[in-house]
Amino acid sequence: MKQSTRNVVGKQTRAKNLLWLAKRAVSGQNQPQQMLLTQDKEIAMSPWKMLTAAVGSLLSVACSTTPPDNVRVVENFQSERYLGQWYEIARLDHRFERGLEQVTATYSPREDGGLKVVNRGFNTQKQRWQESTGKAYFTGDPQRASLKVSFFGPFYGGYNVIALDENYRYALVCGPNRSYLWILSRTPQLDAAVKEELVQKARENGFAVNALIWVKQR
Repeated sequence: MKQSTRNVVGKQTRAKNLLWLAKRAVSGQNQPQQMLLTQDKEIAMSPWKMLTAAVGSLLSVACSTTPPDNVRVVENFQSERYLGQWYEIARLDHRFERGLEQVTATYSPREDGGLKVVNRGFNTQKQRWQESTGKAYFTGDPQRASLKVSFFGPFYGGYNVIALDENYRYALVCGPNRSYLWILSRTPQLDAAVKEELVQKARENGFAVNALIWVKQR
């Protein structure tokens, strides 16, 4: 595992541990003062300070808008060609899409220069369609395929196109770290050779391709 990946995992683990302790403390399961070991010294933290620290740690990871270390994004990107509907072919698991099939993402221009993002998928457990609408903006030069996207008010996460067909028929997209990865296509099905090409690209960039979920499409 690369050093950068270990750093991200470490931050996520520490944030989750802090959040777990804070919940126990606030609910009265622990004493009002929690003793946490930080490097070589113990510090006393109140439950609410622990909760604040946990949320801050989580947001610092989740709200990053830069690509993962040593991952290059597509240059000479043409956003107008990227607009329209994309089918989700594969993804790494995360709670926002857990249990969803027939997932699509549709992009359209916003009046403020950003992009409107509409994600839609069928929840197999609830047996109904789910839809979420967000917004995306380039983090710098719009010819560089690095964007920030938000579905929750002021909180943004990274959206980085790291491989793209010259005719904009399929794409490989990642988030701010190697826990987020998607294979997208203009069609519900993707040729096996193209799938392997994109999987190999992701593997070379350090993503856990063996954990990919292949999404059912119709």
